Amino acid sequence: MKILYGVQGTGNGHIARARIMASAFEKRPDIEVDFVFSGRDKNKYFDMEVFGQYQTFEGLSFVTRRGKVSKTATVKTNNVPRFLTDTQGFDVSSYDLLINDFEPVTAWAAKRVALPSISISHQACFCYDVPKSGDSFINRALLRYFAPTDVQLGVHWYHFNQPIIPPFVADEPVAAPSKAHALVYLPFEEIDDIRQMLEPLTDQHFMCFHPAISAPIDTGHICWHPPSKKGFQNALQHCSGVIANGGFELSSEALHLNKKLLIKPLHGQFEQLSNVLTLDKMGLCHTLFQLDTDIVEEWLDTADNEGIRFPSDPTLLIEWLKNGDLTDTGSLSEALWKQVQYGNKTRERLMALAI
Repeated sequence: MKILYGVQGTGNGHIARARIMASAFEKRPDIEVDFVFSGRDKNKYFDMEVFGQYQTFEGLSFVTRRGKVSKTATVKTNNVPRFLTDTQGFDVSSYDLLINDFEPVTAWAAKRVALPSISISHQACFCYDVPKSGDSFINRALLRYFAPTDVQLGVHWYHFNQPIIPPFVADEPVAAPSKAHALVYLPFEEIDDIRQMLEPLTDQHFMCFHPAISAPIDTGHICWHPPSKKGFQNALQHCSGVIANGGFELSSEALHLNKKLLIKPLHGQFEQLSNVLTLDKMGLCHTLFQLDTDIVEEWLDTADNEGIRFPSDPTLLIEWLKNGDLTDTGSLSEALWKQVQYGNKTRERLMALAI
């Protein structure tokens, strides 16, 4: 079986999810997988060895300014003629299946020649009846047409009785985390704004990762680091909690590692607003709608999260894909959700919400 796997490269969460799948596919000599990424400058990808000879395209993406989606800059920046050329020129004739994680070049190339395709993504869950915030006609159209596929298999923290599976999280909690710092990952915010928020909190050590940082900088109780998979995962394992935007994958990893969350959703980004709504309904996060020192200080004194244990091995998913009946999402979903372990408080919250 030969699979084309398209991945949205704008955020690191999509790539983190693809890394787990790539590692599992490496163990399958009966399946060949080619990875394609778009939405980021090809020189800004890092720790990509697991993907082999992957391809990159410019694709389409959102542009942010100071923690908000800039519609004007997004329209000006995206090169639609280049996107159409890449889509028309992409040869998918040798593939049996497209797996797509919100990546538009491969999605439209597959649609052009009717290559069987499936979305396995967090975005796909919003095609169904799940908690949403900021929903609109534009958002619904974006979900339908940005990266269209034949089947939509969502990924979320709960199934909501829909064609949704849980996330896969590879790392297991360390036995004795140091909890010597709070981890800060706010890539859509300006560095000076983050610094201004954290500087007064001198009793707390912060480890901040940001794409605008090129080399480590130690400024006392705030340490700045460039993107790094190994360094970030170590900082995540040993942190007392995570301050982040509302991306899905990092929140999933934090929940799996029993880390408390302070989430600042990207304003104007439907997915992140909806993620905060869901986490709040489950009692699993605090919210930061603007960079506010007082709210961070209050959050630092809150108790640890209860956490959720997610599956780590996507073998069931790969076997299901190999069998070829993409319409039978029910059996796959049921088998994977049996592996999820909620804490008592979270389970009671889900029951009380009748979801």
